[in-house]
Amino acid sequence: MAIVKVLEVIASSEVSIDDAVKNAVAEVSKSIRNIDSVWVKDIKAHVKDGKVATFGCVCKISFRVDEGDDD
Repeated sequence: MAIVKVLEVIASSEVSIDDAVKNAVAEVSKSIRNIDSVWVKDIKAHVKDGKVATFGCVCKISFRVDEGDDD
């Protein structure tokens, strides 16, 4: 039976929401293997001087746990 864990992370980007999600996956993949999916739980944008300055998102990243791992 496969075990799936979910890790919640907050990511940001000065470019776009899409880029913020990609940043979340890239950062998590540095220490987590077997990432299966990302669910974007929340999206926001920070405004500075009347313009969107940064995009942010809260992501739930799902990954499979290998048998025998103590994750």
